[in-house]
Amino acid sequence: MNETTLDGRASLALVDTSSDPIGGSDGNLTGLAPGSLDGASISVDSLLALALNVSGVERCRLQQQAEELLQDVACPSFFDMVSCWPRTPPNTMAVLPCFAELKGVQYDSSQNATRFCNADGSWDNYTDYDRCEHLAQSSPVPSFEPGIELPTLIYFVGYSISLAALVLAVAVLVYFNKCTARRDLRCLRNTIHVNLFLTYIMSSSLWILLLSIHFSVDLDVFSCISLMTLFHYFNTTNFFWMLVEGLYLYMLVVQTFSGDTLRFRKYAIIGWGGPSVFIVAWAIAKPFFPASTSLEHPRKLEIECSWMRESHIDWIVHGPSCAVLVINLIFLLRIMWVLITKLRSANTVETRQYRKASKALLVLIPLLGITYLIVIYGPDEGVGSHIFAITRAVLLSTQGFVVSLLYCFLNSEVRQTLRHHFYRWRDERNILSGKVNNHHRSLTTTTSAPLI
Repeated sequence: MNETTLDGRASLALVDTSSDPIGGSDGNLTGLAPGSLDGASISVDSLLALALNVSGVERCRLQQQAEELLQDVACPSFFDMVSCWPRTPPNTMAVLPCFAELKGVQYDSSQNATRFCNADGSWDNYTDYDRCEHLAQSSPVPSFEPGIELPTLIYFVGYSISLAALVLAVAVLVYFNKCTARRDLRCLRNTIHVNLFLTYIMSSSLWILLLSIHFSVDLDVFSCISLMTLFHYFNTTNFFWMLVEGLYLYMLVVQTFSGDTLRFRKYAIIGWGGPSVFIVAWAIAKPFFPASTSLEHPRKLEIECSWMRESHIDWIVHGPSCAVLVINLIFLLRIMWVLITKLRSANTVETRQYRKASKALLVLIPLLGITYLIVIYGPDEGVGSHIFAITRAVLLSTQGFVVSLLYCFLNSEVRQTLRHHFYRWRDERNILSGKVNNHHRSLTTTTSAPLI
């Protein structure tokens, strides 16, 4: 096997700097066979000057166009989303210096990256960037990129707040549903809410755990696969329990006479069992479709576990989640139509009708996950992309907190139950305190009485 070392700057434009047209003895492309262009004439200087002013993708494209007429067997110029690999003879290991900087991260440019050109003139699927290690920042304060770090920080804070609120909400609903004698909040609606809250808790906890591990601990393959599988499962169950919420409301409001046909067991099969089908399919297909390194995510080179990298195969779990959001949107439109129709038939003022309909819409949007549809697409470049990323992070990370606030802490039934139990506890404490005080007074009177 041959090995050829290519200079990083020269490899971006594999042309000779001579002013003679291609086809002459001094103006041929590197590796060009004499007479292979059949008299075609191109200005090498013009091509080189153009290549110096375009991106790496365009440079490789220009090189590929210049190599189209070459007849010998060789690996063509190729851009792997990081480096531009020049035309290389077959059965040869191409070597390029590591990039000095990538998206603000400094790398050791004294080391080399390699990619093998097969004997049939095709590139190997793998580029070895293992030696391209990032350098420690010389400045004690790391650089701050709003488009990358600020949304991540917002997600972390938002998920933490949501996690605390959701745990408290589940504790309240479970306690008054199962642990008290009266079971004040025992109903199918609150049971569905509890399961939805649990999916929020698990998905938020796993997101925080994965982020913490990613920056502090090197995961082994088994642990990485297990955590990513659990994360995708609970993230998908979160959407499916939103579907259950929408289905329950639809059956209750629209299909009034058939609302009692669905029991909790059927809802549980949809919420917990439905995602498992897609997760199993994703876990089976994931090893066969490895993710490629992309410039869109500058930390991709630092991720050792390939299951943490995004790939097209992830649509096996993303697709059903998007379908759930579309179905819930249809449920929401039908529910709002029925609600508005009933409000119009009632003897109420028109402004009050609109107020009630608007309130119902705002309350149902986070419960059914319509927030995800609002921020599903936005600008990719400029200041607008940063604003969109921050807005998206705020809305999505605090959705669990908003749902727990609307359907637990601000719910009239929950507040009435909490108030009732607080008053009863206060009365019992006062009665007990009164008994103790009376007993204390009687003892004091007895001991202080004069002896006869």
